[in-house]
Amino acid sequence: MLIRTGYDIRFETETPTPMMALLSIHPSRHHDLRTTHRIVATPDVPMFDYQDSFGNTVTRFTVPPGGVNLSCDIVVQDSGLPDPVNADAVQHRVEDLPEDVLIFLLGSRYCETDRLLETAWSLFGGVEPGWKRVQAICDYAHDRIEFGYHHARASKTAWDAHNERAGVCRDFAHLAITLSRCMNIPARYCTGYLGDIGIPPVDAPMDFSAWFEVYLGGAWHTFDARHNKPRIGRILMARGRDATDAALTTAFGQARLARFEVHTDEVQSV
Repeated sequence: MLIRTGYDIRFETETPTPMMALLSIHPSRHHDLRTTHRIVATPDVPMFDYQDSFGNTVTRFTVPPGGVNLSCDIVVQDSGLPDPVNADAVQHRVEDLPEDVLIFLLGSRYCETDRLLETAWSLFGGVEPGWKRVQAICDYAHDRIEFGYHHARASKTAWDAHNERAGVCRDFAHLAITLSRCMNIPARYCTGYLGDIGIPPVDAPMDFSAWFEVYLGGAWHTFDARHNKPRIGRILMARGRDATDAALTTAFGQARLARFEVHTDEVQSV
């Protein structure tokens, strides 16, 4: 399957404003590119890439006075298969986890494990460890939160989303991640493209999506608390402890988002 995806984003500012962007697809999907990946800035500004500690490609640049347009249009090869399900994946004892996985058991900016620990154990302590426990957490987060773009708030944490019972895809992910970590299941935040492929058309503007991965049976597995079903055509852009590490853009100053368009569609040829 071929998926054409990309974006057209504009930031406006009155003064030069440094920015970091995680707007490239994740290096783990580079081998699937069927066209050249390039972020186009208008006007042209110097851009520099580096790889952060989570393996994400970070682009540095400065938004000039007046603003800048950022656009990208790529074609990616995808398997066309839904997210894999491995119902036999086991939960590891903490003492058996690899050292590089342990960070994803800890609380973080948007995932307050200390505040939800008691709730998590009361809800999921009696559920079979492993895949069934994570699926139970997904079911709970999916049912607990009402989705709506008007519920979005940059400061909203997992604790907030749990209490307010409303949010966007990143809030579903943050709540599920937090509850997983409370149950000693390593969990990390993911963001990227997820088009309406293999499902009925959705009457809403396309956006980037957020989901999460858990470490079970010696491997990372994809879960999606918002949609709560395996989906086709997921294209990873960034991972981290939560949305702080995987923020698509971070401005060091005042920069107003003036345009935001995302496209993700199945195509027949490059």
